[in-house]
Amino acid sequence: MSRVLVTLDSMRFENTGLHTFGRSLGRALVRQGQRSHAISAYTYPLQNGVLGGQVSYLRHRKYHRWYFPASEAFDVVHFADQYCRFGPDRVRARTVMTVHDLNQVHEQPPGSRKRERHMGRMARKIAGVDRVVAISEFVRADILRFFPDARDKTSVIYNGTDFTTAPAGHRPRRVPTGRFLFAVGMVCPKKNFHVLVPLLRGTDYTLVIAGVPGDEAYRQKILDTAAQLGVADRVWLTGPVSQADRDWYYAHCTALLFPSLAEGFGLPALEAMHHGRPVFLSRHTSLPEIGGDAACYFENFEPGHMAEVLLHGLARFAADGGAARARSRAAQFTWEQSAAAYLALYRECMA
Repeated sequence: MSRVLVTLDSMRFENTGLHTFGRSLGRALVRQGQRSHAISAYTYPLQNGVLGGQVSYLRHRKYHRWYFPASEAFDVVHFADQYCRFGPDRVRARTVMTVHDLNQVHEQPPGSRKRERHMGRMARKIAGVDRVVAISEFVRADILRFFPDARDKTSVIYNGTDFTTAPAGHRPRRVPTGRFLFAVGMVCPKKNFHVLVPLLRGTDYTLVIAGVPGDEAYRQKILDTAAQLGVADRVWLTGPVSQADRDWYYAHCTALLFPSLAEGFGLPALEAMHHGRPVFLSRHTSLPEIGGDAACYFENFEPGHMAEVLLHGLARFAADGGAARARSRAAQFTWEQSAAAYLALYRECMA
């Protein structure tokens, strides 16, 4: 039986994509691989038990950045994201790293110190692992654009999605009284939520934005935009919400709006599609690859164009079986498929 360590130390904050990825993929790996793999999880104490009782847990320690006592305890170490607190040079095992995005190259200007530091760290990690997994073709293209030497060891394994529903009778603490548009994600500039506020003009919609506060100045920009347009009472920033709350918002919203500028995958799009809801995405980065022809797209963020896309997209969705198309698209992405692909990659590495 092979010994596999999956690093989940980026799961500290719920309601983030990395938390969803680690929990959902990890549980699928355990379901499928427990007969042939002894799976361990590298976590903060708060996350002990997240993958169930049949998994052993290795606790994160600050000194692991420099010294990792379990360096020879595993056959395969899967760095489940590019942010692990220790690097591939700390272990004597076959190594796999999942890269979720290279957003720094889209968010930071060329030549900036922050961008250069990030890319330097990425270069060392990518060079140090045996296999690199990108979560979309877009991310793979980014990796090869900046690290062409990784071409022969880089592949794509798409994320899955969990279809969950809110418990019967559940209602979030904040419930709009009428129609509402929903957006979810960390409240930071790359999510581009402020461009959604003008869509409220001339309508009775409320805009509900749920997510971890990531940038207070950007949060204030959203509120200031709403005040300038006279819709401040219809822009709600709820902060983090539970999974049950998020499922309720998905199930009852008029549409999910996701105008992100930098996205490695875009789980909220598929989660909303599972609920049979209309989804409106930006044309940037990986989102067209994930949404396919079941989503509508903002070609730019000019308010008139966005309002027209929303109006015509909702009409088309209602007229030609949009809910069925959305559910069919979401069903193409499962954690069972993702886990099977990763387990095959572990075996390939050991061979």
